Order: sequence, then structure tokens, then C-alpha cells
Amino acid sequence: MPSSPPRRHRSRKRLSRTALGPAVVLAVAAGVVPASAAPAPVAATEVAAGEDFAVDRVAGGYRVTLELDEPLPVRSAAPVLVVDGQTLGTAVETDGGRSLTLLTTDPEVAGADAVDLGWSTDAGAAEARLGALAAPSATSTRQGPVLAADPGARGRFGVVRADYDLGDDVWALEGLDASLRSEGRAAVYLPGPAATGRLPVVVLLHGRHQWCTDPVEEPDEDDWSMPTYPCAEGTEDVPSYLGYGPLAQNLASHGYAVVSVSANAVNAYDNESTLDYGATARGDLVLHHLDALAAADRGEPGLGDATTAALRGRLDLTRVGLMGHSRGGEGVVEAALMNAARPSPYGVRAVLPLAPVDFSRPVLPEVDMAVVLPYCDGDVADLQGQHFFDDSRYTVRDDVLRSSLLVMGANHNYFNTEWNARTTTVPHSGAGDDWWDVRDSQCGTRSESRLTPREQLAVGTAYMSGFFQATLGGRTEYLPLLDGQGARAASAGRAVVHTQAQAPGSRRALLHPLDGGRTDRLQAVSGARVRACASVSDLPVPGTLPPCGPADAAARMPHWTPAVFAPSAAATPVTAMSWVRPAGGPAAQLRVGLATRDLSGYEALTFRTSPTVGVARTGDLLVTLVDGRGRGSSVRLSEVSDALVPLPAGSEPELLPKTLMRTAEVPLGRFAGVDLADVRQVRLTAASTTGSVYLSDLAAVSRGPGSGSGPTRLPQVSLDDVVVDEGDGPGTALVPVRLSAPSAVGVRVRLETTTDPFGGGAATAGTVTIPAGSTCETFAVPLAGDTRPGTQTTASYPVVAAVPAGAVTGTAHALLTVVEDDGVVVGGRPVPGVPPVGPQGDPCA
Repeated sequence: MPSSPPRRHRSRKRLSRTALGPAVVLAVAAGVVPASAAPAPVAATEVAAGEDFAVDRVAGGYRVTLELDEPLPVRSAAPVLVVDGQTLGTAVETDGGRSLTLLTTDPEVAGADAVDLGWSTDAGAAEARLGALAAPSATSTRQGPVLAADPGARGRFGVVRADYDLGDDVWALEGLDASLRSEGRAAVYLPGPAATGRLPVVVLLHGRHQWCTDPVEEPDEDDWSMPTYPCAEGTEDVPSYLGYGPLAQNLASHGYAVVSVSANAVNAYDNESTLDYGATARGDLVLHHLDALAAADRGEPGLGDATTAALRGRLDLTRVGLMGHSRGGEGVVEAALMNAARPSPYGVRAVLPLAPVDFSRPVLPEVDMAVVLPYCDGDVADLQGQHFFDDSRYTVRDDVLRSSLLVMGANHNYFNTEWNARTTTVPHSGAGDDWWDVRDSQCGTRSESRLTPREQLAVGTAYMSGFFQATLGGRTEYLPLLDGQGARAASAGRAVVHTQAQAPGSRRALLHPLDGGRTDRLQAVSGARVRACASVSDLPVPGTLPPCGPADAAARMPHWTPAVFAPSAAATPVTAMSWVRPAGGPAAQLRVGLATRDLSGYEALTFRTSPTVGVARTGDLLVTLVDGRGRGSSVRLSEVSDALVPLPAGSEPELLPKTLMRTAEVPLGRFAGVDLADVRQVRLTAASTTGSVYLSDLAAVSRGPGSGSGPTRLPQVSLDDVVVDEGDGPGTALVPVRLSAPSAVGVRVRLETTTDPFGGGAATAGTVTIPAGSTCETFAVPLAGDTRPGTQTTASYPVVAAVPAGAVTGTAHALLTVVEDDGVVVGGRPVPGVPPVGPQGDPCA
């Protein structure tokens, strides 16, 4: 999407980024809880002391504490304690950075003469004396290991082009008026002749951007696009589809056929001529291109002789990936759903929404997915595309990789070279930095935290190419970029990417979703306050759970920001845990009872977490496993994750800092002394005096890909248009909610009208359940009704189906049209009306 003034029809919101402080960690004893975080006080006996340090004997070993004269310097390295010249291990920071503590079993510390501060990266540091209670130095997820293989590096094949252009008036698209037609234009990147065999196909779809421009006149920001398409005489297309050249070149060099398609016609008409802002039309456009590619693969001449010759017999349409940018992100999700409804669908197995909108809250299970969110997005500034990840997690138990990647310092536009004023081939007013405040402390162009356009292209290419190579090409060595391990690609340079991940179902044991259900397995102790929450406050139709945050913070809370067409649909229910620890009192704790107790076949314990909205610092958590014999082993979360380090603020307080959960991973091998085959509880203990966190998706996971994905085989939920009379008094209009096929389980779907029904009734939202074996239920919309003439013959209101469980959406948007059945009077004079339609009857019949 382009940069444009705030008065235009897109919201103009801004973000920013700061460097995060280093993760500070504690060497935790196997099976021993540090005194500062224990459920009960730990008896301690001082055995050594100096002017600024103390060594206490505690149960299981020794606690070493160093008091600092001034707060700990903020560095990326982890602080370590050095005892008598020997590095003992990493330490936890407390008391505002003025105190460092660790536990050890090394008996030599009992005779310590000096304890000093050191850093894990100090050159020439003595070898650490780590006893049985000690742990290795931790690294922040932003400093994860660099992969040996780099998906951003160019592959071994040369790249050739086989573009096609069928003209500006080619295809009628579903969702657009039949009189409006789209262009049929694409850039095609192929590996050279050395690449043998059929090639996986990746289709790239740009988003809503200026579609026509005057190549002679200076770009005028007050008239940033033409009102119609095709472009008027004297103007020309803005070639947004050419803007993904770096990604396309990279993938083609690795053996992929990459097709980047033009969507300017949809951009010209989506806001005014569609129910869903063009999502369906964009999806249908992608399918038209796939149909044309399939025909060329068969040798049919529709794309021209040269393109057909280049494509004939080379395309593997059982392995298809889709990338969509901005509105194109929702478009490729819609394309995958529309494709799945076909009798013979293409093999759409991987979908990547890039800085996407999510206006309608569809779900896309059974397809590998990675959502890319730029922290400095000044266009889709609320990062609402996070819903694609959140909403698809538990639709069904599937066996796919699901990721959400937060790219710090990246804006909305610069993933596309045509949306950068310095690199576009056709100057136009929409090209530029969508983050317009150059002075912003995080996202302004003068900020060291912002990525340059070249850096942003590099990190985008690395992670997007890695996703498609891992999912379509079997390059499992790239999974650590995506699956929560926090690995980095060398070509991404200094870029910081934070990850949320859900492992494939075959590699995941869900221990507790922490979504407000199964409260019988949750126990809050020692003053912990635990509650379920969802969405934000002040929704048109309030939800059943309390809000996770205030409505005025919605732009800073991507998990909970309301959707345009489904604002009242519950968003991302989670558990919020808060605590205030009285002086000398026990630490607050949440205990989670496990139904799945054998974790011995898994590699890590994972959950998503973040500080709650408005909390600048929340301290730390101690993660403990307790087995059937009552034995416990603990790890401080800060040793292995920076998920509780708040995301950075900037100069835009209404947008930053974001509250966005990250996946925290604790290797199960760190829980020494516990029987992993018989784990009864996971305990999360507050390691600070006050704090507040969100928690979600507690699971045990192992590494590796799923068994395969896409297209989804779930039935589709669709709505029918309905026409009813207003009626003479309170009544009801019934909107049919249909399934494409009976389901073996009940299907739930959220239904909403997005404006007041005809006659002045309130906004309506509710959940419809279609029982197992059935294919239709109705959604009841209240009608006020009266016996007075009106001023218009009919009124139509959109109805949307969102966030289904056990199914996916098909035709998610419909119109409820209400007829004025008491006559129409305009200016005191009767005018012809529409004949009443009579009683509605059963719309499912």
C-alpha cells in the first residue's frame, strides 16, 4: 500500500522500534528453586561476605549475590559473576539492575574473597566453574544462532524471464460487478535449462497501491490515483507486480517457477464495488492465473508462444505457494479457500500473508502458513494480520507449520521495490516511506533502529524464501527460522525477527490452550490473580469474556484489534496472570495440571507470553515441572527467552509499544531430575514482586515438518442473500448459514451484521452452531418494523461469517435486503416502491 495523507480512505497509523536490552539469566539448580522466586522462603546461612557481596548456603547449594553501585549497563551480552577471578556463571538481575544473583553447587564459593561483575562476551574470560546446579549462558532470541545454510543466498540456477500480458480487459472476477474486468498480466521468473523436472510454483500478489499515474506530471499527493481502470489516455499503470524481483529471482535460482501478478483493476474498484474490499476478487484473480499457467503447462497457447514454450511440461501444480502483500495477504488466503472448494483443486500447500489486512477473520487450517508483520508498518499499523495465525490454531487438529514473524525496523512499503520512491520504475505519489515521521525515535528514517530499504529487502527475501523452500521444497534445515527456535539467516544481517510458532499436530502435545476453558486444571496460589480475557473493550456486541485491554489501545494490541467486518467476534482468548508479592511473602504461582503426562518423546516446553498492555516491565517467570513423585525442576524463563522483554516504544504512544506475544521455548533437557514420562504439573512462578503477563498455548513439541498440507479438506460455510419485508412490528429476518457437506462434528461460526438493521434495531452478532450431520442453520437478525411509510424502497445490510471452528468460510459475505412494505414518501409525495415479498418461510428448506 502507498504512503498517503491521513484524510484518504486508509487509516494512517505509525509504529516504531528500539533495541531490546540483553536477556539477563540465572543459573538455576536442577530441582532447586531460587529463594527470590520460591513458593515459600528458603532458609539461608551466610558463609562468606564482602563489602558488596554475600554467599549464602541454601537448600541444594550456594546463592551468590553481588550488589552494584549503579544499575547494570544495558548490553547484549549476559552478565556473569566472577568469583576470585573465575567466571562462575550467568546471573539474574534484580532490584532495578542493582543486584545480581545466581545459584551454584561449587563449594569453593564458600571461601570467596571477591565477587565481580563480568560479561559473557568478555575476551579471555577464565573458564567457568559450573557445578551441578549451574546452567550455560543464555542468549536472547534476537541473538539466536545463524544457520549454516542461507535461504537468502542465490541458488545454483540461472534465471530467465517468461512474462505474459493479455491486456487490461481480460477476466470477470467473482466479487466484482460483471461489467468490471481485470487485467491479465504477470512477470514470470524461471530457473534456466539446467533445472530439470517439474518446478514448484509460487504466485506473488501485491496489495492496494496506486494503480495509474501520469509519467509526465510531478506526482501529486493530493491526487494519488486515478478513479477508474484501465488507465486513462496519457497515464500508465504503476507496475506493482514488478516490485518483488529480489524474492522472485532468489526462488527461481533455487528451482521454483515464480509468477508475480498485477492486480490494478481490483485496486481501482475494491473499496466501492465489493462487499469485502476486494478479497474475493483478488482470490479469484490468483485462480485465473493458475488456470492460465495450467493451460500453458499442457501446451495450450493462451499465454503466447514464447511463454507457453517456456512453461510447457515444467510446472508442478501439486506444489503451489502463495504470497500476498497488504490486501493481497487477505487475497491469497481467500484464493486458498476458493481453490479448496473446487472439484479438482491445485495443490496450494503454503500461504504467506505479508503485512496483511484481515478484514473478515477467515481461518486457513491444514495449510502451512507464515504471517510476516513489520513493526514499523505505517499503513496496516495495527498489525491485524496476526489474526490469521491466532484464528487458525485450533480450527481443527492439523499437521502443518504455523508461524508469525515480527520484523523489527521494517515498514509496510519497502518489501516492494515499486513502492519505494528511490527504486520505482514509474514515479508516483504513492511510492515512499509509509512511516512519515522522520523524527520518530524508533521508526523514523533517522533512527538507527530502522532498517534501510536494502536491509528490509534482504530480511524479507531470506525469511520468505526460507518458508517456501522449507514447505514446498523439503528444506527442513530452514525450519529453525520459523518454528520458534529463533535462528537467523546470515543474509538478514542485523535484522531482528521475533517468532510465534505452532508445531505440526503430529509433533505437538497441547498441554493447555490457556484460553479460558478447562479451568479445573488451573490453580492460582500465593496471591496470583488469574483470569481469561479476549478482545478489547467497547465492542458493538460485548463478548462473554472480559477484555484483554481498552479499546483506545487496540492499535497497539494486534491479537485483539477488532476486524472491520466482524468487530464483535471474540479475538484470541488467553489467560492473564498478575501478582503483587507482599514483603517476605511467598511468590505468586499458576499451576497447570496435565492430561498428557508423558513428555519424554518431546524436545521442548513452549508457550506464548508477553507483558500485559501498559506494563513497561514485568520481571521474570520461573518455569517448573513436577512429576508424579513430587520432584520438581525449574528454569528461569529469561535464561532461554526474551519473550517478557517489552517491545520498544517510540514517539507514537497511541501505536507503540506493541503488545505481542512471542513463543518461549524451554528445552526439556534443562529440567534435570524430573521423570519426563510422568509429568503432573507445569508451574509458572513469579520471580518479581509485581508483574502481569498474558499466557497462551502451553505445549510440548518436537522438531521437524508435518506430514503435508493443503488444500484444506474441511467443509465450507457460506451465506445466502436474503430479501424480507420490514413487517409491522418487531420481527426477525433469518439468514441461512450453509455447509458445503455434512460434518462429523458440530461446526461453529460467528455471524455479524456490520450496521444497524433496517428500522433502527441494534447491531447484531452471535454464534451459530450447525450440528453434526446437518448442512444448514439460520442466523436471526431482529427487525423493528412499523406501519409508517419510509423514504427509501429498500435497505441492504452486509452479513459476514467469521472465525469458523470445524470448517472454513466459503461465501462469507451476504446481503440482507429489507423491503419498505408501507409505501415510500419522498418530499411529501408518494413514489413507486417495491412489491412486498411476503412471509419469509424456512430459508433452509
